[in-house]
Amino acid sequence: MPISTLSSNDGTQIPCLAFGTGTAIVHDQDAQNIIQSAISVGFTHFDGAQRYKNEATLGAAISASDVPRSELFVSTKYAPLEPGATAKTALCTSLEKLGLEYVDLYLIHLPNDHKDKEGGLKAAWKGMEECKKEGLAKSIGVSNFGVKHLKEIVEDAEVLPAVNQLEIHPYVWDFVKPVIEVHKEHGIVTSSFGGLSPLVRAPGGPLDPVIEKIRARLEDTRGKPVTSSQVLNKWLQQHDILVVTTSTKIERMKEYIDTGDVPELTVEEMEELESAGAERHQSFFKPTKFCLEGI
Repeated sequence: MPISTLSSNDGTQIPCLAFGTGTAIVHDQDAQNIIQSAISVGFTHFDGAQRYKNEATLGAAISASDVPRSELFVSTKYAPLEPGATAKTALCTSLEKLGLEYVDLYLIHLPNDHKDKEGGLKAAWKGMEECKKEGLAKSIGVSNFGVKHLKEIVEDAEVLPAVNQLEIHPYVWDFVKPVIEVHKEHGIVTSSFGGLSPLVRAPGGPLDPVIEKIRARLEDTRGKPVTSSQVLNKWLQQHDILVVTTSTKIERMKEYIDTGDVPELTVEEMEELESAGAERHQSFFKPTKFCLEGI
């Protein structure tokens, strides 16, 4: 089943499931083969970053695949890792490492990277707009931006952010909702990372029995296996949220792709997950505390 897409405010169709090249594989010596496996099972969207320091590996995997560049969606994230680096100079370095002429999506990785620099976030965003104007990035966006960060750059933006990527799962849902309201106001696609954290980083929490009940119902309805991970990824997708996930195991990659064929959760099941999530407010990634108010 082809991966469905989400429409951004610049008219781009973005695959709603992405393979992340951070966390699990960022230091893996076999990262190129892992990414090639992801391509082979059907992933088309690859989420990279300058901070991951493995863009050359991602580029090598893309080059080694038989999939045309036009059928792949490649993103990276801007971090001023070198003194004097700008959005444009950093992206040119990334493109060289990736072996590409452009990226499909270029995100500011962290707002805190720019808050103390001259011009702050507004100046950083002007640099991102330059990258889009020159065709180095088809779309531009942000990552780990809260309401105040978004409002700051939207105020003077010539080009609105197409995407904002955040930690999203039921344990932070109450804190994410105000950000999503800003996204809806401006047509910004909501992208998520860490969506499976309640299962892999905090097992035994209030979500577990709810997820298991839903998983069993979906499996019975489908007549084929359904996993707990698929329940959470389906919850995200039904909220029109782009899911960034990763694994070193090919069977898990196939499972993520297969989520598109899993029956939808009912309205009641969506609400049950969110109610259970509200019983424990917990984030698992440091940048989240700087972007979600109250977490």
